Amino acid sequence: MTLSIPQLRGNFDGGGRRFAIVASSYNQSVVAKLLDGAVECLTAHGVAAADVQVVRVPGAWEIPQALEEIAARGTADALIAIGAVIRGDTPHFDYICSECSGGAGRVAAKYRIPVTFGVLTCENPQQAEERAGGKAGNKGAEAALAALEMASLLQKLRA
Repeated sequence: MTLSIPQLRGNFDGGGRRFAIVASSYNQSVVAKLLDGAVECLTAHGVAAADVQVVRVPGAWEIPQALEEIAARGTADALIAIGAVIRGDTPHFDYICSECSGGAGRVAAKYRIPVTFGVLTCENPQQAEERAGGKAGNKGAEAALAALEMASLLQKLRA
């Protein structure tokens, strides 16, 4: 049964909107594909190249700090976190993943800005490759699409 209750949804029109992508440099071969996917998605949906800022950080640990600096400036309609963390032999993976995701969430809550999460957290390099344009799609592009939708939705909610 379909209810006839109105729904408010965002759209994917990026025209006139500004986006910042914070991308880690670690695991560069994977991150480059995620970043390309994100940028291609944004521009395919009408975002001007001049309205996309890419900020590079050393690794996933540093992503939240850069997100916070950009959010504090108020120069973007949405932020996109891009990175790849691959499990190793120590608990380091768990700490990095937890702080990266939690930090991104805290920035979204503090600044009331969409922060989407295109940071892969994979068990092995094969999983990362599959999610960076392989058989599992491109999670960077998916994060950009979510950023487009959320930027539109929040604009509607605040109108």
